[in-house]
Amino acid sequence: MIKTEDNKTSFNFGGLPARYSTYKHSNIVVLPVPFDKTSSWIKGSDKGPRAIINASRNMELYDIETDSEVYRKGIHTAKAVKSGNSEKMVDSVHKKVGKLLQDHKFVVLLGGEHSVSLGAIRAHAESYGNLSILHLDAHSDLRDSYEGNKYSHASIMARTKEITEDIISVGIRSSDSSELKNIRKQNTFYASYIHHSGDWIKKVVKKLSRDVYISIDLDVFDPSIMPSTGTPEPGGLGWYDVIDLLDHVTRHKNVVGLDVVELCPSKNNPAPDFLAAKLIYRLLSLKFA
Repeated sequence: MIKTEDNKTSFNFGGLPARYSTYKHSNIVVLPVPFDKTSSWIKGSDKGPRAIINASRNMELYDIETDSEVYRKGIHTAKAVKSGNSEKMVDSVHKKVGKLLQDHKFVVLLGGEHSVSLGAIRAHAESYGNLSILHLDAHSDLRDSYEGNKYSHASIMARTKEITEDIISVGIRSSDSSELKNIRKQNTFYASYIHHSGDWIKKVVKKLSRDVYISIDLDVFDPSIMPSTGTPEPGGLGWYDVIDLLDHVTRHKNVVGLDVVELCPSKNNPAPDFLAAKLIYRLLSLKFA
């Protein structure tokens, strides 16, 4: 943490003083999207962005593994995108992220439910001609629609497939039978396979194109370390499983954008909020170090 008076009052990612958080001087922009309209079990992901930002204000900003302080690149926290329905939200996120990319910012989208990713993925696909989506999740999210809504959190990868077929899904351990026709097995790394494989990370990286957008549903982690999600599933990945993957991806590919979604914060357990904040900061450290 930066031990200053500014740090005590700055409600932004990292609790950064103005010299490291103004829009003009920041390479990175954190964009909160507190949207939770289609969640089908545990509600509360709209409170996720604020919880992540709040937890991030308590991080040490020196990253041991990369021997770096990525906040010096500038991290600006933008005004939250708020919308009353799914279509308007997707459109608003698409326009906002498109403008940020025009300004040459690296965008970190904070959800909210997983449907918030669609507008950001669309904007990045328009900026990068050959884009892979690295999708970390417990669920395949390939329903054509769910509960009558094609923009449901359970349909995010079905909508993403309409933008690009180049989706690599990691950590999957739950699907509906209606999704089977949409699953590309050669691009799906099930959690059970990861558990028994020694070279799964190399195989994932090999399938990615040069430019990669990363979409992380926090339920990819095992609920023993990430219980605060809308649909927790047993048998998930551990912290170093995910970090080792992200390390290899950033070393060998060009990570162009990121979203972290589906945190449903609990008043009684702030540790998952901190995990989400640390995950973002570590990935930024890997990217910019």
